[in-house]
Amino acid sequence: MKSTTRGTLAAVLTCVAAAAGAASATSAAAVGTVPVPVPLDGVEKSLHVELPRVGGEIPLPSPGAPEGPRYAEGRLIPERVIPQLPVAAGLPGLDMRTPLPEVLGDGSNHAGLDVPASDLRALGPGLDLDAPLTAPDPDRFGLPDLRLPQAGVLTPVLQAVPGADVGLGQGR
Repeated sequence: MKSTTRGTLAAVLTCVAAAAGAASATSAAAVGTVPVPVPLDGVEKSLHVELPRVGGEIPLPSPGAPEGPRYAEGRLIPERVIPQLPVAAGLPGLDMRTPLPEVLGDGSNHAGLDVPASDLRALGPGLDLDAPLTAPDPDRFGLPDLRLPQAGVLTPVLQAVPGADVGLGQGR
């Protein structure tokens, strides 16, 4: 095999390996939550008792692109001098099943709670300022008028729709 053929083959294999690594990295990053199991099997076996099954999900926050300053007519300083930073994440989830005594009869010996991870949209606080001068006035030979300076804080925003499911049933 010629050295140029070996070099070309090595370059192709390197590119394929890099593409496969990038594909697996993006698929891992595309997952919105990370599962978190709570291992209680050892305690259950050592104490010979049935313990609750607990697991959760932790969301991965991802920052968004802030909306830049907007220029408005009649203002010397653009609106939203310090823009609000959007962050998309989620509320953590919980999945729990716990044993119940046979108080309610044969049909229900476990209670379950399922709180799925839900989306959370947040906007950080921002700042809006305006100068103590107006835009140039053609009636005053291009000189601006004086006015009171203006400052405002853009309040943070949180939006979420959490939910939960509680139930009784048989089995683990």
